Formats: sequence, C-alpha cells, structure tokens
Amino acid sequence: MKTEKDLHSLLLQIDGRGYKAYKDIKGKYAFKNYTLSIDSVQGDPFASPSKARIIVSQDIARFPADLFDKPHKNIAVCDFLTRLFSKNIFKYYDKVQGSGKSGLLTIDRPGQEILLRTSIVINKRCVEARFEVGLPASGRRILGKEAIKIFFNALPQIIDKALYYKNINTQALKDCINLSEDQHFLRTKLKEKGLAAFIVNDAILPRESGISDKPLKDNAIPFKSPKSLETIFDLPYRGEITGMGIPEGITLIVGGGYHGKSTLLRALERSVYNHIECDGRELIITTENAVKIRAEDGRRIERVDISPFINNLPNGQDTKRFSTENASGSTSQAANIMESLEIGTNLLLIDEDTCATNFMIRDRKMQKLVEKNKEPITPFIDRVRYLYENLGVSTIMVAGSSGDYFDVADNVIMMDEYMPYDVTNRAKEIVKDMNYNNSHKSIVAFNDKTQRILLKSSFPKSRKGIKIKAKGIDTIVYNKTGIDLKYLEQLVDSSQTNCIAVILEYIARNFNSNDLPISQIINKVYEIIEVKGLDTLSTFSGHPGNLALPRKHEIIAALNRFRLLNIR
Repeated sequence: MKTEKDLHSLLLQIDGRGYKAYKDIKGKYAFKNYTLSIDSVQGDPFASPSKARIIVSQDIARFPADLFDKPHKNIAVCDFLTRLFSKNIFKYYDKVQGSGKSGLLTIDRPGQEILLRTSIVINKRCVEARFEVGLPASGRRILGKEAIKIFFNALPQIIDKALYYKNINTQALKDCINLSEDQHFLRTKLKEKGLAAFIVNDAILPRESGISDKPLKDNAIPFKSPKSLETIFDLPYRGEITGMGIPEGITLIVGGGYHGKSTLLRALERSVYNHIECDGRELIITTENAVKIRAEDGRRIERVDISPFINNLPNGQDTKRFSTENASGSTSQAANIMESLEIGTNLLLIDEDTCATNFMIRDRKMQKLVEKNKEPITPFIDRVRYLYENLGVSTIMVAGSSGDYFDVADNVIMMDEYMPYDVTNRAKEIVKDMNYNNSHKSIVAFNDKTQRILLKSSFPKSRKGIKIKAKGIDTIVYNKTGIDLKYLEQLVDSSQTNCIAVILEYIARNFNSNDLPISQIINKVYEIIEVKGLDTLSTFSGHPGNLALPRKHEIIAALNRFRLLNIR
C-alpha cells in the first residue's frame, strides 16, 4: 500500500497539469492512524465529485462493541457519527476556491429522521467514513497544493474529532443510543397494547415552515393527551412516559380549519421513522408499515385489482386487472390502497383534503338521485370497517366535512387550537339523534391473494445497457423514462431515492425469471440487505456513501409508477 508521503508527492507532481492527471491518485494510502481510499476520481471539475473513504481500525478508534451490538443501536451510532463528521467539515475546513465543484467536501447529511445509511459503517473491525471531494482546479488545470490542504490539513482534524471515541462527546453518543433503545421498545409494545400510534405528552407537532422539517420554536403548543386516551409506557432509559394512544380500528381526526388536524396526521405519517433528540416527534411512534393514501391523478396503473372499490365501468374495462396510463382520482386512490395491501400494511393514513371526493363517500341525496347499479364506485366509507374487521387494517383519517364517517368510527378526536379532545361519545350521539340508517356494509370480499408477476420485459436495455439515476427526492430516470415520486409523502430523504434507484437496477439485473410476484421480489431484496448490507446492491466498486434505506412500501410504489412496468 502507498503511504501518505506518496500521495503528497503525487499531488505536487501533477500540480498545474491537465485535470485528467488526477486519475493517478486513485488507490489506498496508509496514514499514521487511518487509511485513505480514493475510490473514484472525477474526470472533470464540473463532473460528479470524487468518492473517498477513511478507514480507522478499532485498535485506534476504540468504540466499545456494546454501543452497536444491535441493529437499531448500530443505526443510531452511524447516524450520530455522520452528523458529527458533517459538523466538523464546516468547523475545520475553509473551502478552497476553483472551477466547477473544486473544493467541495461533503458527507451524506441526514435530516430529522434517523435512517439506515451507508455514509458511516461501524463494526468490531473498523469505522469507515464515506465522503465526496471536489478535486480542486483552475479551469481544467490541477491545483495540487489546494488538494493537499484538503487531504493533509482539513481531513486529519475532521477525523480526529469525529472518528476517535476518546475525542467525541461520549455522553451525547450514549444519549442517542439510549433514545434509540426507548424508540425500539415503544415500537415493539404498540401491538401488545392494541395501538396504531402513540404521541407522547409535550411533543411538538408543528414544523418551522412549509420548507423546513425542524420543530416550530415560537408559540408552539405542546401536545397533551385527553384523559380517556392516555397511555403509559415504562421506557428502559426515560422511565415512565404518558401520552395519547390511538387504538387500532377506525379513528377520525376532526376539527375546524387551521386547528391542527393535518399537522397531527403529518406527524404520524413521518413517525414510521425514528426522529432525533429535540425534534419534538422523537417519542411519536406509528405502526412501521403505515401508508399514507391519497388520490394521484395521472399516475400509471398496471394490472391492479381495484374491483373491491370500482366495478362495472361503462366501457366494460376489467377492474380485476385494471390498467391505465392516466388514472383518475378515484382509480388512483383505489390502486394506492390495493398496492399497499399487496406489500403489507396494518394502517392507512388518509387526509380528506387530498382524496377523491367520489371515492370517499356518496351522501344520501346523491344515492337517491343516482341509483346504486349506475354507480361503479363503492366508496371507502363502505369498505373501511371490512378492512379492519377482516384484514386487520386500521385507518386514521382527517375528516373535515364527512360527518357520515361518525357512523363507522371507533374513535373521534377533535383538534381545537392544536389540542386533542376525545369527542367519540358526542359523535355517536349525533349519529343516533339524526337517525342515520346507512349500513356501510361491505358486500364484496377483498381478494387479497392476487399476485402480480413482474416480467423481465419491464426493464428494456438501451445500446448502453441500463442506466438508472435519481434526481433529487422526487424523480428517478430509467434510461430516458422518468418515474415521478412526488406524491410519496413518506419518502423523506434524497438518499432514500438514490437507494430506490440502486434497488431497481439490482432487480433489473438479478430478477428476470418471469415467475416471481412483485411483492416477493421486494421481500427478497430486503432479506439480502438484512444479511449483507446495503453496499451489496450497488454496482459501484468503491463505496455507495449516499444511500439511505427506504421502506418496502416506497420501493414498490416506485415500481408501480414506472411507465415501462409489465405485469402478468
């Protein structure tokens, strides 16, 4: 292996030469306390940055093994170290100037959620940090001395403060690990207590702004559970906590406009993930496989059985194997529910504001005017109890105007100036007083055994083969075909989108037998990740440092929105 002196000499030798001479520095270099691996070198200062790794043996890093001996603790440690590495880049590195991406030094930057990432890897053997660096240039001439500042001045300080256990705030690290233990405990206990979600008292639900996911600091009203829904947990580290437990079943969130209904639902949909300390939602826990459902006009649907909701279309189109290039609000919402059931969910999260009205309800006046045999849509209100009683799928729904849902609800929570009140009994009295006689009974059973087989023709090759790339959080491009993910509201990080792109390429290259259901393929990919890690999916020979694990639901949602998807 080359040494740090070799790298120093190389950078001086190529100083002032054409940019392609940077290719000579690719490889591994032994520094005093760590190894620097330069895995890929950009061919141009305007191209994607170069990728590199720092590898520190545990003989030197000395992180106690019991800090990362469980998967959720390992994720917490890697998240903590990623944030610390990023913080120290800003603290110890003054960006060098140059053309294009010259002087860029960055590691994957987490948001408010704690996700399984590839930016830091820790095990009993070593700690490894994966980062990107824009090799400095003036025009297209190498600035070797500026590169020396990055590799020999800035990086050693960053490594010293972020990757050696003796130099970090060990109590802060242990606090993060303890929080992860409490969060893991809560998740395992939800089902035991028959809960779909839990919101601790004094949680801060509102966010700073529409473009910031940080907690609102000024005038934020702490959450307080109504007495009737209070639930107590005794956590391993924080001890006894009290909050609102939302029982399994059908729960409505009602109230006037701007009183916090959607804010509560957004907190629940994001809390399928753990959150960092001081986020305000760190002890809000939602069933992990909960799916936010909405209408999605214009999306593609490929052979989905939407017949439990839509039948007898005027054009005779088959709704047991429904396909369209341009879905309506109602057909898209029906497909979104059925696809969620296909991959597996126990909780649907619905906001009336983003739903197709005709999919959600038909009031009594409309039922009298339009006969039932003339209406192909069986509204969600007629199916919601069947979903819970027969399939074990609960629903939490924001209902601002659909009072008919009182008839099918188990619990009704009113938000009033961001405070929750249990108004279930009052809602039931209203149903009784108004003599509602809608049965809302489901007649047609769900066929939850339908399996959609993924065909290898879904992944045609161009002359250059297969190229899949993520563009931000909302878009993936397969060769020249875009996949629009902007309505996947539980996709929270662009590194998750990067990971979905890598997973789709892995599926395209490895699952081409034309005999596996799409859900089974996703499950198999997840099993591979659990055994071998995320790195094993990437075709990049060095490190894939900018991946964060998405849920199965967002992976299959991306496939379902792929306009080249072929299903048998």
